[in-house]
Amino acid sequence: MADGDGTTGEMSDGLQVELFHPESDRSPGDTNIQRFGFDVHPIVFPIALVIIALFIGATILLGEQAANAYTAIFNFINGTFGWFYILAVNIFIVTILYFAVSKYGSIKIGGVEAEKEFSDFSWMAMLFSAGMGIGLMFFSVSEPLFYFQNVPGFFGAEAGTGEAAAAALAQTFFHWGFHPWAIYGLVGLGLAFFSFNRGLPLTFRSIFWPLLGDRIYGWPGHLIDLVTVFATLFGLATSLGLGVAQVNTGLSYVGGDLLGLVSVPTGTIPQILLIAGITAIATASVAAGLDGGVKRLSTLNLYLMLGLLGFLLVVGPTFYVLGAWVEGLGAYFGSFLSLSFFTGTLGQGGSTVTAWTVFYWGWWIAWSPFVGMFIARISKGRTVREFVLGVLILPAMFSFVWLSTFGGSALFNALEGNGAALATYNEVGQTVAMFAMLEQFPLGALTGILATLLVITFFVTSSDSGSLVIDHLTSGGKHDVPKVQRIFWAVTEGAVAAILLWGGGLGALQTAAITTGLPFAVILCLMCYTVYLGLDNEYEILESEEFRDRIEQMTGEDFVVERTGGDVVVDVHEGDTPTSDD
Repeated sequence: MADGDGTTGEMSDGLQVELFHPESDRSPGDTNIQRFGFDVHPIVFPIALVIIALFIGATILLGEQAANAYTAIFNFINGTFGWFYILAVNIFIVTILYFAVSKYGSIKIGGVEAEKEFSDFSWMAMLFSAGMGIGLMFFSVSEPLFYFQNVPGFFGAEAGTGEAAAAALAQTFFHWGFHPWAIYGLVGLGLAFFSFNRGLPLTFRSIFWPLLGDRIYGWPGHLIDLVTVFATLFGLATSLGLGVAQVNTGLSYVGGDLLGLVSVPTGTIPQILLIAGITAIATASVAAGLDGGVKRLSTLNLYLMLGLLGFLLVVGPTFYVLGAWVEGLGAYFGSFLSLSFFTGTLGQGGSTVTAWTVFYWGWWIAWSPFVGMFIARISKGRTVREFVLGVLILPAMFSFVWLSTFGGSALFNALEGNGAALATYNEVGQTVAMFAMLEQFPLGALTGILATLLVITFFVTSSDSGSLVIDHLTSGGKHDVPKVQRIFWAVTEGAVAAILLWGGGLGALQTAAITTGLPFAVILCLMCYTVYLGLDNEYEILESEEFRDRIEQMTGEDFVVERTGGDVVVDVHEGDTPTSDD
């Protein structure tokens, strides 16, 4: 698909426009200001820039006071609203599963005439690169090693034992499994449905059409989109901060400790320089557009991940990893419900919930506008059921295999090897954990270089995807955004991550993410209801007499009509009716 080819929701025609689009004289971006190569919303764009600048200015000017304030806010949200995050994410996973298994699962995103814009492989590559890439690279070794020594109280195992290793994998699976992808899936489904099936702007305001109607184009919609911009920008900045810290450490560790060639300095200044360099690459990629840049890099990411994964499975403790994967899955599924609702309030283990689970849920929620909107942008033509299976099940299962391979190899080294990976992790920190683990197996320097390259390419695709998403938000939901505008936001994201990293460190980024995630969690809870209303209305129209008459008319015009067992139309396309030999 060429970038900006006009095949998306705002430009769709045919049955979907005739029978499903709301009666409104408004269109995406109809009040935009077009000047200096930009095409921007007159309220969301300038206000977002001003508030972002004020936040950054306060971080720099207040210095240590700002850092202390961030810590206090972070602790307050964790302690006061942790229960809400945990409850809300469980509501999201139940909601999206209901949409998939119910009658609404047969509804096609974009309408019965919609066709897929990307192959299944390209679709999976792009959504996975956007959703998990940097985080999985950063935490897949360090998190299991942390739990191995600091066993979550929920499991009650003794630190440093085999039971602790099983608990470590189960807890890590929990944080990177079905729950985060349920958040992404719910957001992506809502955005895709209201944009492609209703022809509304590709922004969060559109999800509230069933409740607000034309008021989504007024201040209620402006506020929703502004919160979304902040959640997207700071959630993205948090991941970029984590990613660049790992790139910096990886280059230093591989270049100095493993190859003995050059000792790359580590610290804030080198990381800011790396952000500048990688942002420049991301800017070139985002200028190439969705098909020319993001799709190709995402596909490259997936190939590199599969290559690194396959290599470690072969040269590492293969049967140990496979056994750890099975045992970890058993521990995860065996405690799934209890773990999902565990707050630590009535027993031990609250520190794991506040330090890890609540941060993760807040981070995923803050990250969800970016990932969800990007998934929505690439998911036209898929049924709700196919969408949910693709977004919820497959990425989670791949994450389990990845975590078992990398985390399991590190645990093997700690339990049955020389313990060097764990010792290096304790001495240097979590940014070096993956490289220390890879060093324990053949071609450690080569795999370390590959891992560093993967983090960089994930960094680039995340920045690319984030730029496209914020473009949609600040352009009134238009799909086709000027190249200058895409470049502007790619540079802005890198600048925000660099400035906050310099002014307040990673703590500032994490606080910004979890703080913007809180109001957004409320928005997502309301979204469960509005998406239900939208899908229910769509299904009613599909069963209506008017729609049936229109389909009968089309059947006589050389159109092929496919139906479910319940006689609900799921696909309409031009061509001859298939024969038994087709």
